[in-house]
Amino acid sequence: MTLPPIPGPGLLVEEIVQHEWEMMMEAIAGRPELLQERPGAFRTMREITNSAFSPDTLRSYLGELRQARLAGRNLLEEKVALMARRDPATRNPFVPRIVAIETAWMAELGERFPFTFRGALSDFSRALECELATLSDPTLMLLYRDVLAAREGGRNLERERYETLFRRLGKGTLEEVETRERAKIPDAI
Repeated sequence: MTLPPIPGPGLLVEEIVQHEWEMMMEAIAGRPELLQERPGAFRTMREITNSAFSPDTLRSYLGELRQARLAGRNLLEEKVALMARRDPATRNPFVPRIVAIETAWMAELGERFPFTFRGALSDFSRALECELATLSDPTLMLLYRDVLAAREGGRNLERERYETLFRRLGKGTLEEVETRERAKIPDAI
C-alpha cells in the first residue's frame, strides 16, 4: 500500500485560500457587495499572505481550517467578534511577538513608502492580533518560527507580500507604485 504524496506548498495554499474564501462569503452573506466587484483581490492577497509560510505551518493551519469547518466554526467571524472587544484577544505568548515583528515591518514600509502605505498601520496590529487569536498554540508556534527566521534572515515578509501583490496586479515595484502615489498629491516633496 502506498500513501498519496504530501501536497506541496502551492496546493496547501490553494486549499487554505478556498476555506478562507468560503468563510468570508459566509461572514458577508448579508452584504455580498463587499466582494463582488473584486472577488480576485481577496484570493490574491490571501495567497500571497499564506505563501510566505513554511510547509509545516501551512499544513498546521490547513488542519485547523478543516477542523473549524467540521465544527461549524467560522474563523473570520471569530476574528471580527474579537476586534469588537477591548481586552487582549489571546493569552498565547507568541501572538504579541508575531504582531510586534509584523508591525515593525509595516512601519518600515510606511516610512520608506509613505504615499503607498499612508494609514496602513491604523488597525493593522489589532486585526493581526485578532486573526492570530483564532489559531491553536501549535500553529502559532510554527508561525512565530517562520516570522522569526525571516527577521533573523534580514527579510521583511510584509514587503515581500506587497512586492508580489503589486507585481501580480501589474502595478510594478513598490518604488514605482510610490512614485505614482506621490504624483497624485499636489506639492508632495
